[in-house]
Amino acid sequence: MSDRDQEEALTAVERAMVAIRRSQTRRQLGRLASPDGGGAVDPTLFGVLDAVEGRDGACSVSDVATALGVDQPRASRLVVKAVDEGWVERAADPADARRTLLSLTAAGQEQVDRTHRFRQQVFARVMADWPDSDRVEFARLITAFVDSLARTTRS
Repeated sequence: MSDRDQEEALTAVERAMVAIRRSQTRRQLGRLASPDGGGAVDPTLFGVLDAVEGRDGACSVSDVATALGVDQPRASRLVVKAVDEGWVERAADPADARRTLLSLTAAGQEQVDRTHRFRQQVFARVMADWPDSDRVEFARLITAFVDSLARTTRS
């Protein structure tokens, strides 16, 4: 592959990633009605739920801030909103009473599950006419890309 081909590939990836980011805005997602009648969760609050769900074990506001790429005060405000919605609960860390641990409530877990189902239904519609092998290959490649991106941005 030539240098020119490599440059065009990188340009195509960059443009595709920008298009994906734009398609995930609140307004764009709000246009899609959830088939189960649950409506889409505000992506910002879903980020909190996703961060809490993604932790194996204890999750703090600092962990949420890191996962969302925001500062501690912003993460604290988002966590308060998620607590007010009844999706996240706070408890004192048994190992350090000064630290607060976060966990999903049953309602929060249902929101996470509903949102995952909703997104997967949207993706299934998008890829409905793709051959099965292309879906599997795309899943492998995008997962590898996201893993590499995470390693690169952590460095």
